Amino acid sequence: MQVTSSDTAASDNIWLHIGAGSFHRAHQAVYLHHLAETGASGWSLALANIRDDMTPLLDALERQGGAYTLETVTPGGVRNYETIRSIKHIVPWDASLLELTAFGARAATKVISFTVTEGGYYLDHHHRLDTSNPDLAADLQGELNTIYGTITAILRARAAANGGPVTLLNCDNLRHNGERFHDGLLQFLALRGETALQQWVINNTRSPNSMVDRITPRPTDEVRARVAQACGKADPCALMAESFIQWVIEDNFAAGRPALEKVGVEMVDSVLPYEEAKIRILNATHSCIAWAGTLVGLTYIHEGCARPDIRQMAFDYVTQDVIPCLTPSPLNLENYRDTVLERFGNPNIQDSNQRVAADGFSKIPGFIVPTLQECIARGVVPHATLMLPALFFLFLQRWANNELPYAYQDGIFDEAATRAMLASADPVRAYCADPALWGTLAGTVQLELPMREALIKAQEWLIKEDN
Repeated sequence: MQVTSSDTAASDNIWLHIGAGSFHRAHQAVYLHHLAETGASGWSLALANIRDDMTPLLDALERQGGAYTLETVTPGGVRNYETIRSIKHIVPWDASLLELTAFGARAATKVISFTVTEGGYYLDHHHRLDTSNPDLAADLQGELNTIYGTITAILRARAAANGGPVTLLNCDNLRHNGERFHDGLLQFLALRGETALQQWVINNTRSPNSMVDRITPRPTDEVRARVAQACGKADPCALMAESFIQWVIEDNFAAGRPALEKVGVEMVDSVLPYEEAKIRILNATHSCIAWAGTLVGLTYIHEGCARPDIRQMAFDYVTQDVIPCLTPSPLNLENYRDTVLERFGNPNIQDSNQRVAADGFSKIPGFIVPTLQECIARGVVPHATLMLPALFFLFLQRWANNELPYAYQDGIFDEAATRAMLASADPVRAYCADPALWGTLAGTVQLELPMREALIKAQEWLIKEDN
């Protein structure tokens, strides 16, 4: 479905999404589909990818006219099937991203959103670009491996074509995600010496913060088989998600937006309280259950959540440390905690520990360290929170010994440095001294001493399990 100027009605504004993974198709695309179902018109969704790993999926979607089947399942096991038809354009991948660049430069493209995972922003604990990353370093020399290089190419072409203002909407689990991306982009342009484009970005773009939420496992053959049976035809693009869905966006768009509030999107002045609750209560708890579950030989998140000991770790982390940090809040944090644990316990999701355990080197600083910092600043020892990075340390030891039941995936993982840390004379001290993980807490006794206590507790728990 290669796009030409005749593919879109003259009245249509274009929402371009970069990142063809499952989450977008189970989340943002669903909202836009439901909006179109209300009779709203004037917006078309286009889908693209930075890398060629999603080309088979894009080709399959092209053959289906952009349509695909979404299976949703409630905690009670009720399954529903819906054909999502919001994707009107598939932007074909090419090594130079010429099609994507041209599409993003069009004046009709008013919103460019993206999902590239937390590790795809290459920010250190000072929110500065990590220029030592090889993909980012290559993009600073003109390649197109990251969201920064890609958006730079698009905006350079857009500015040259007088394409007008555009909203750049981050849809990843990154704290202050719009602000952090915008700052990272300006840093990237400064490092490239593109001062004119930097000023154009300041004048012509907006990057509102947003919070997204829906558990979306990787598609499996079992999902496709259920879809074929329920719908009467095969769909190679079928995927599944939980029934719960949420999207909160700061209402700060540069060139208009769809009426997303008509289909349940919460348009707010500040996303901060929603974001903090989601990142600390849902995302960090998810990782806790995945790391703990992996260590005791479980495959799925719901299996860990069903175990009283693992569920109690997650409950204690939220109750003892997170809720005091986030109080007062416009949300009922206890209810939010209980809803999250109910969702994680849904046995029908079949969400794997492998998927959720990934990217720990981004999740520790992004999801967990803020609670550690705030507790320590209040004079409270965050014993419950420290169990999470203690579990990750034991998880890394299993990785180093080739004892994990799956391949560990991490976008910013330095394997050699991690092996050196684990093989050092005092690996716990080396772990606690890593500024990329711990920020201002790195190397402090306030982190290291209670971390050692947490590791003893975690090891005792594992020994008890083994026996």
